[in-house]
Amino acid sequence: MGIVNQEAVKQFQLLMDEVDEVLKKSFEGALKEATETIFPHAFSFPKHRLGFHPSNIHQGYVRETLTRFLKARDGNVQKAHKMLLDCLNWRIQNEIDNILTKPILPPNLYRAIRDSQLTGLSGYTKEGLPVIAVGVGQSTFDQASVHYYVQSHIQLNEYRDRVVLPAATKKHGRYIGTCVKVLDMTGLKLSALNQIKLLTTISTIDDLNYPEKTDTYFIVNVPYIFSACWKVVKPLLQERTRKKIQVLQGCGRDDLLKIMDYASLPHFCRREGSGPSHHSENGTTENCFCLDHVFHQQVYSYINQQAAAVQSVRPWKQGSFHVAFPEPDPEGKKIAKTIESEFHKFGDRKNGISNSLQNLKVSED
Repeated sequence: MGIVNQEAVKQFQLLMDEVDEVLKKSFEGALKEATETIFPHAFSFPKHRLGFHPSNIHQGYVRETLTRFLKARDGNVQKAHKMLLDCLNWRIQNEIDNILTKPILPPNLYRAIRDSQLTGLSGYTKEGLPVIAVGVGQSTFDQASVHYYVQSHIQLNEYRDRVVLPAATKKHGRYIGTCVKVLDMTGLKLSALNQIKLLTTISTIDDLNYPEKTDTYFIVNVPYIFSACWKVVKPLLQERTRKKIQVLQGCGRDDLLKIMDYASLPHFCRREGSGPSHHSENGTTENCFCLDHVFHQQVYSYINQQAAAVQSVRPWKQGSFHVAFPEPDPEGKKIAKTIESEFHKFGDRKNGISNSLQNLKVSED
C-alpha cells in the first residue's frame, strides 16, 4: 500500500491520544523520562551537552510514524493501532530505550561480531537516504551467542533511527525516515541453513517493531542457489514487499550509480569480483562491514559515551542484553520453511550429481 488515507491517520492519532500514560511516554517522551532518571537536573543543560538523542519512536514526526504502521497493516486502523501498542509494550518490557547505553564488551568480542554479522553504512543516495549494506552470503553468526547478535542488530536499528536519519533530515531540510539496503549474496552456501532461525528472529523484530523503514532492497552478486529459492519465495511475499525488491545483474554497480555516487557504493559493488575487504589510498577502510570503518567507529564510540554517562550514576553488569524474541507470523514461518526446503532440495541435487560423478569415476577405473 503506497498511499495512506489521511483520514485513517487522523483516526489513528485519536486512538493514540487515548492510550495509557506508560505507553504514551514510550511513544512521545522517552528522552525526558530517561534523562531525568539518570540526571535529575538534566533539563537545565542543553541536550547535546548530555549526548542524548530522542529515544521515542516518532522522533518528532508523529504523522509519518503513524503512516508507517498503517502501511504495514494495509491501511487498517485497528490493526495498525494494535501493532503500534504491541511495539511500545515490547520496547518497555525489553528496555529498548536504554539499549544504546549497553556496549558489547570486551571490544574484541564486538570486533568478532562485526566480522561475522556483516552490515554497515556505506553512504547516502542522491536523495539523502542512508545506504545500508548487508553481507548476507558471508555472515556466519558463529562468534557469539544469539542474544549478542540480536542486541547488535537492534542497536544498529536504534542508532539509525536516533542519529543517522535525524542527521540526514537536518542536512536536507526535509523529513528522511527510510533507507535503502544493498544485500550481497556472495558466498551464499547450504550452511546458511544453520542461520535460518536467527535470521527469522531478526526479520520478525524488524517487521513488528521497525516497519516500513526500507524503501528498496537491492540484491547483488546472486549465486544459483539464491535464484532457485527466489523463484519459489517471491510469490509468497506480500505485494508491497515484492515491489521493494530488485535483483540486479552482477555486482549491481551500473544500476546503483543511477541513485548514488561512486563513493557511496558498498565495497562489494565497486567492481566485478571485488573482494570482501580492501582499503582506500588514504589508508582508511572502504569495507563498511569492518569495525575500523568510520561508521562503526562512530556507533561504538556513541554507545560507549552513553554507557559512561549512565554508569557514573547507575553501574551496570557486563553481558549480553537479552531481548524477548517475538513469534514470527504465519507468513514468516511459511517463507522460512520454504527457504529451508529449497536449500535441502538443492543439497540433495548437488549430492546426487556428486555421487553420479563418483560412480562414473569408479566405473572408468
